[in-house]
Amino acid sequence: MSSAQRFSEDEKFLLFNTPAMIGAAMSFAQSSGAIGTFKEALANAKTISGGVKQYPDNDVIQSVLPDLENRETANATAKAMRSKAVERMKALDIDSKEKMHAQAIEDIGAVRKLLDEKASPEEAAEYRQWALSVAENVAKAASEGGFLGFGGEQISEGERKAYAEIAGALGVDARLA
Repeated sequence: MSSAQRFSEDEKFLLFNTPAMIGAAMSFAQSSGAIGTFKEALANAKTISGGVKQYPDNDVIQSVLPDLENRETANATAKAMRSKAVERMKALDIDSKEKMHAQAIEDIGAVRKLLDEKASPEEAAEYRQWALSVAENVAKAASEGGFLGFGGEQISEGERKAYAEIAGALGVDARLA
């Protein structure tokens, strides 16, 4: 059964939006300044969209990401999903980094349960790897505590803590090096 048939529209949105929430939670884990925040947002988007190429045989990932072959459709789909995500954040009153992090962890738990119920073990494992790669790439995108991108530490203690919580919620035993 294809993912189009296995998952409801709300479930597909959750599967699509959770990696973005993970990226946002990682970005907010420690202030990176304007340039660093931009680099982290870019890493977030690049890693999410890279799931199409990295996991070409994963029906779950393929079904929730926009079809990059058709740019017009992909842009329209991405825009609709972003609008829905913003509406959801407003409805949930997510107005702080703490609330963003808590919601990301809650969404990860819902995704984990959904994958356990409706995805193959291989699809679930690959989805978790993909979602965790978002956290890792955002953490590594910019150094923290420097000046204009110079100096500071590559991965902050706040990012390590957020990463560990995200990995735990995903059910993955991983550390951020």
